[in-house]
Amino acid sequence: MINKSILAIGLFACLLHVDVALAATYKIATISPDGLSGMKKLRAGVKQIADQTDGRVKFKIYPGGVQGDDQTVLRKMRIGQLHGGALAAGSLTRFYPDLQIYNLPLQFQSYEEVDYIRQKMDTMIVDGLAEAGIVSLAFSETGFAYLLSQEPVRTVADLKGLKAWIPDNDPIAAELIKAFDVSPIPLGITDVLAGLQTGLIDAVMAPPSVALALQWHNHVSYMSDLPMVYIYSMLAMDSKAYKRISDEDKLIVSSVVDSMFLEMEAEIRVDNDKAYQAIKSVGIESIEVENLDEWQAVADASIQKLITSGEITPEAVRLYLANLQKYRNGSPAGSD
Repeated sequence: MINKSILAIGLFACLLHVDVALAATYKIATISPDGLSGMKKLRAGVKQIADQTDGRVKFKIYPGGVQGDDQTVLRKMRIGQLHGGALAAGSLTRFYPDLQIYNLPLQFQSYEEVDYIRQKMDTMIVDGLAEAGIVSLAFSETGFAYLLSQEPVRTVADLKGLKAWIPDNDPIAAELIKAFDVSPIPLGITDVLAGLQTGLIDAVMAPPSVALALQWHNHVSYMSDLPMVYIYSMLAMDSKAYKRISDEDKLIVSSVVDSMFLEMEAEIRVDNDKAYQAIKSVGIESIEVENLDEWQAVADASIQKLITSGEITPEAVRLYLANLQKYRNGSPAGSD
């Protein structure tokens, strides 16, 4: 009788140990400040995941850059101090350079084009990152970036001599901006405000909601009315950490994250429209650009330079442009 009781207690202890072993907390970092609507949704989403998995999968969020910039977060992911991050897509180019296909200058002309192309090509990017050990849980649109500067920019010639911020460790952004004869100044995003205040930089390119939230608009006088590039981010995890989640719980994580980011994306588009108007309302002068054909010619030439330098593959560019042309020719959305 005693032996059976001991056996039962031992079996219970083993089962308890298994439950504890299956539970895990995954550390996710971002430079996004706490308190923004996107961060509130992210926190609500991770709570929902914890509830639906009965605590087997929990996420601890480190906002506001407390774990460092994107490159620092990636280093910490590599050594296991962090398990993932909400990261600017450009910070992941070393894992899969073709993910910057959406960032090519002056290619997208509308959100409808963005939606069509992403439906066709997001999977290619997800697969490319997966091969490098990065799991893409969701893409997050940041929006169309506009040039904000301390001097008016109407023509390509007006760009000459600008000291413009580019994200640190982003070689593709550097190549693109140099094609427009602009001096690239690489900085971490947390250093941009100080750069504008001290004169280290005199121009930034960012979606209106970002420029407004980070107070960059207070240190420029003009905004060129031309959406230069489409910018996006992603919620990503190191594949080794992601593999520890059971297949059943992965379905829950995927469902919650997909729903959360669809809501966030719709709100981001509205927020950018409101921020664009807000920036103009505080005295930033909107500048209508001239000679659009010249802008487009320089942008197209910069893409060829990226291909030649090996920063992006010609196959990805051809697929992107073919899909874009298919949409503009009136092919039904979703057709092959």
